[in-house]
Amino acid sequence: MQGKRVLELQCVFLVFVNVLCLSPAAGPTVKPSVSLLPPSSLQISGDSAALLCLLSSYSPQGAQVSWTLDGSEVTEGVQTSAESERDGRYSRSSVLTLSKARWEKGELYVCRVTHNGAPQEASFQKSHSQC
Repeated sequence: MQGKRVLELQCVFLVFVNVLCLSPAAGPTVKPSVSLLPPSSLQISGDSAALLCLLSSYSPQGAQVSWTLDGSEVTEGVQTSAESERDGRYSRSSVLTLSKARWEKGELYVCRVTHNGAPQEASFQKSHSQC
């Protein structure tokens, strides 16, 4: 009789744990809006250049940001904010700061965002005009 009672308690516990683990508190998944802002001409004329990647209005939290420069991952000079929440939607930003020399040498800058396993990209490609 005691074995049956233990089995019943284990079943109740497993059902309770499954309900807690499988019930998401947030609503549906909403992918982030991603924007990439290049440095201003004033900034480029200085000693460094910064690109700003903005992620907004996504749910649930957990969006990850990475940067590539001409196809190679960049980690130096990257500052990514903590996620902020408003009305159940999240946002964050990431800044890639480069020396003037590195900015001038680069061609293609990409902000990669992964949210709920789905990748997104925003990119900026410099154009060279022949004068």
